[in-house]
Amino acid sequence: MKKPDIKQVYQAGSFLLCVFLSLQIEPGLDEGVEFARGWLTGPLLSMEDLGISLFIVAIVLTFVFPRVAAAIGLASSLLCLPLYLFDVAPVPFAQVFARGHEFKVQPAPGFHWDIWLVTGLLALALTVYMCVRRIAVTS
Repeated sequence: MKKPDIKQVYQAGSFLLCVFLSLQIEPGLDEGVEFARGWLTGPLLSMEDLGISLFIVAIVLTFVFPRVAAAIGLASSLLCLPLYLFDVAPVPFAQVFARGHEFKVQPAPGFHWDIWLVTGLLALALTVYMCVRRIAVTS
Protein backbone atom coordinates (compact mmCIF):
# COMPACT_ATOMS: atom_id res chain seq x y z
CA MET A 1 0.00 0.00 0.00
CA LYS A 2 1.44 3.33 -0.99
CA LYS A 3 1.63 6.40 1.18
CA PRO A 4 -1.34 8.76 0.70
CA ASP A 5 -0.57 11.96 -1.15
CA ILE A 6 -1.43 15.40 0.16
CA LYS A 7 -4.50 15.71 -2.08
CA GLN A 8 -5.99 12.58 -0.54
CA VAL A 9 -5.33 13.90 2.95
CA TYR A 10 -6.99 17.23 2.10
CA GLN A 11 -9.94 15.45 0.51
CA ALA A 12 -10.46 13.23 3.55
CA GLY A 13 -10.02 16.25 5.82
CA SER A 14 -12.71 18.20 3.97
CA PHE A 15 -15.09 15.24 4.27
CA LEU A 16 -14.35 14.96 7.99
CA LEU A 17 -14.91 18.71 8.42
CA CYS A 18 -18.29 18.42 6.69
CA VAL A 19 -19.30 15.55 8.97
CA PHE A 20 -18.27 17.51 12.06
CA LEU A 21 -20.12 20.67 11.01
CA SER A 22 -23.25 18.75 9.99
CA LEU A 23 -23.32 17.10 13.39
CA GLN A 24 -23.02 20.53 15.02
CA ILE A 25 -26.22 21.89 13.48
CA GLU A 26 -28.31 18.72 13.45
CA PRO A 27 -28.85 17.96 17.18
CA GLY A 28 -30.93 21.08 17.76
CA LEU A 29 -33.12 20.24 14.79
CA ASP A 30 -34.17 16.76 15.94
CA GLU A 31 -35.60 18.09 19.21
CA GLY A 32 -38.74 19.56 17.66
CA VAL A 33 -41.26 16.90 16.72
CA GLU A 34 -42.76 19.05 13.96
CA PHE A 35 -39.38 19.82 12.44
CA ALA A 36 -38.24 16.20 12.43
CA ARG A 37 -41.52 14.87 11.03
CA GLY A 38 -42.72 17.76 8.90
CA TRP A 39 -43.52 17.16 5.26
CA LEU A 40 -40.86 19.66 4.19
CA THR A 41 -38.27 19.39 6.94
CA GLY A 42 -38.46 15.63 7.53
CA PRO A 43 -37.02 14.81 4.10
CA LEU A 44 -34.36 17.53 4.57
CA LEU A 45 -33.19 15.84 7.77
CA SER A 46 -33.24 12.45 6.06
CA MET A 47 -31.11 13.82 3.23
CA GLU A 48 -28.69 15.28 5.78
CA ASP A 49 -28.42 11.93 7.57
CA LEU A 50 -27.75 10.14 4.29
CA GLY A 51 -25.17 12.78 3.36
CA ILE A 52 -23.33 12.31 6.67
CA SER A 53 -23.28 8.53 6.15
CA LEU A 54 -21.95 8.93 2.62
CA PHE A 55 -19.27 11.36 3.83
CA ILE A 56 -18.06 8.68 6.24
CA VAL A 57 -17.94 6.13 3.41
CA ALA A 58 -16.07 8.67 1.26
CA ILE A 59 -13.48 9.23 4.01
CA VAL A 60 -12.67 5.51 4.02
CA LEU A 61 -12.63 5.22 0.22
CA THR A 62 -10.46 8.30 -0.28
CA PHE A 63 -7.26 6.36 0.38
CA VAL A 64 -8.20 3.42 -1.86
CA PHE A 65 -10.31 4.92 -4.68
CA PRO A 66 -9.92 8.71 -4.54
CA ARG A 67 -12.01 9.50 -7.62
CA VAL A 68 -14.89 7.28 -6.48
CA ALA A 69 -14.67 8.91 -3.05
CA ALA A 70 -14.76 12.33 -4.71
CA ALA A 71 -17.96 11.40 -6.57
CA ILE A 72 -19.52 10.15 -3.34
CA GLY A 73 -18.36 13.31 -1.55
CA LEU A 74 -19.90 15.47 -4.25
CA ALA A 75 -23.22 13.63 -3.89
CA SER A 76 -22.98 13.97 -0.10
CA SER A 77 -22.41 17.70 -0.37
CA LEU A 78 -25.45 18.09 -2.58
CA LEU A 79 -27.54 16.06 -0.14
CA CYS A 80 -26.52 18.25 2.81
CA LEU A 81 -26.91 21.59 1.04
CA PRO A 82 -30.74 21.93 1.17
CA LEU A 83 -30.87 21.76 4.97
CA TYR A 84 -28.21 24.46 5.24
CA LEU A 85 -30.13 26.65 2.80
CA PHE A 86 -33.38 26.08 4.69
CA ASP A 87 -31.71 27.01 7.98
CA VAL A 88 -30.12 30.15 6.56
CA ALA A 89 -33.20 31.39 4.67
CA PRO A 90 -36.36 29.45 5.63
CA VAL A 91 -38.93 31.78 4.08
CA PRO A 92 -37.24 32.16 0.65
CA PHE A 93 -36.47 28.41 0.62
CA ALA A 94 -40.12 27.59 1.30
CA GLN A 95 -41.28 30.07 -1.35
CA VAL A 96 -39.08 28.42 -3.98
CA PHE A 97 -39.31 24.74 -3.08
CA ALA A 98 -42.54 24.42 -1.07
CA ARG A 99 -45.28 26.60 -2.39
CA GLY A 100 -48.07 26.86 0.15
CA HIS A 101 -45.96 25.69 3.09
CA GLU A 102 -47.44 27.09 6.29
CA PHE A 103 -45.10 27.69 9.20
CA LYS A 104 -46.66 27.03 12.62
CA VAL A 105 -44.38 29.71 14.03
CA GLN A 106 -43.54 32.32 11.45
CA PRO A 107 -39.74 32.70 11.23
CA ALA A 108 -38.18 36.10 10.96
CA PRO A 109 -37.83 37.13 7.32
CA GLY A 110 -34.45 37.40 5.73
CA PHE A 111 -31.30 35.47 6.38
CA HIS A 112 -30.32 33.80 9.66
CA TRP A 113 -26.55 33.90 9.75
CA ASP A 114 -25.17 31.54 12.35
CA ILE A 115 -21.47 30.75 12.68
CA TRP A 116 -22.04 26.98 12.29
CA LEU A 117 -24.25 27.45 9.23
CA VAL A 118 -21.86 29.82 7.49
CA THR A 119 -18.89 27.62 8.28
CA GLY A 120 -20.83 24.58 7.06
CA LEU A 121 -21.73 26.29 3.79
CA LEU A 122 -18.10 27.29 3.25
CA ALA A 123 -16.95 23.74 4.02
CA LEU A 124 -19.48 22.34 1.54
CA ALA A 125 -18.27 24.80 -1.11
CA LEU A 126 -14.66 23.79 -0.46
CA THR A 127 -15.57 20.11 -0.61
CA VAL A 128 -17.47 20.51 -3.88
CA TYR A 129 -14.50 22.36 -5.37
CA MET A 130 -12.04 19.67 -4.26
CA CYS A 131 -14.29 16.84 -5.48
CA VAL A 132 -14.82 18.40 -8.89
CA ARG A 133 -11.07 18.95 -9.24
CA ARG A 134 -10.37 15.34 -8.27
CA ILE A 135 -12.96 13.98 -10.71
CA ALA A 136 -11.73 16.24 -13.53
CA VAL A 137 -8.10 15.13 -13.21
CA THR A 138 -7.25 12.66 -15.96
CA SER A 139 -4.29 11.00 -14.26
